[in-house]
Amino acid sequence: MFSAKPPRDAASPVALYAGVKRMVLARIESGEWPPHSRIPSENALAAELKVSKMTANRALRELASEGALVRVQGVGSFVAERKAHSALLEVRNIADEILERGHSHAATVVMLQRETASPEVADALDLPMGAPVFHSVLVHHENELPVQIEDRFVNPAAAPGYLDQDFSQTTPNAYLVRAAPLTSAEHVVEAVLPQPWECKLLAIARSEPCLTIRRRTWSGATAVTTVRLLCPGSRYRLEGRFDAAAARP
Repeated sequence: MFSAKPPRDAASPVALYAGVKRMVLARIESGEWPPHSRIPSENALAAELKVSKMTANRALRELASEGALVRVQGVGSFVAERKAHSALLEVRNIADEILERGHSHAATVVMLQRETASPEVADALDLPMGAPVFHSVLVHHENELPVQIEDRFVNPAAAPGYLDQDFSQTTPNAYLVRAAPLTSAEHVVEAVLPQPWECKLLAIARSEPCLTIRRRTWSGATAVTTVRLLCPGSRYRLEGRFDAAAARP
């Protein structure tokens, strides 16, 4: 049971917001609010605990700065967890990774269209400059929290049905594995600051450090796709393991 109102010490002007913080943390630690769940709004907390909205706001801001919550502008506050992680040395379906953590995956399709290949894209896909390519941009969500932008170009010869897919129901990775089975891949990982349009899609500040993975894949001798994956540093991490013994000739 939780008190409807946080304890107040008349001698301490900070007791109210500190009490709200303790209440929120207690509910997280009890499991009432599990990782990645959205907690009540500032207005709802203020009304329940009979404090001002300013007090509730300060409590949530401090909990976010301490890493207990993740605040997404226009969406709400979510219970933080250890950063979601992805295998650096594997090409995995992000939906599978999220489901394995017991969480829900959803994707928003921002763009899905045919374009002409820029010099950089043509070079990455071993195509003539100006050749037709398929271009998709998706935002992947974990329990409603945006965790990755997937900006992908696809060789139409390798996956001719790409534009016909409903990527709100399946993922590009799942389709491409079926259409052009992966035989090799190349990864480049960098730390970057997001572009303004990326900040809007991920609901993050311009100063939020991000990880970007640039990946090319092949099916046999055919270059299938070149993709840029952008993940907020506060919400995602990459892991890899190298077994030296297994790598010896």
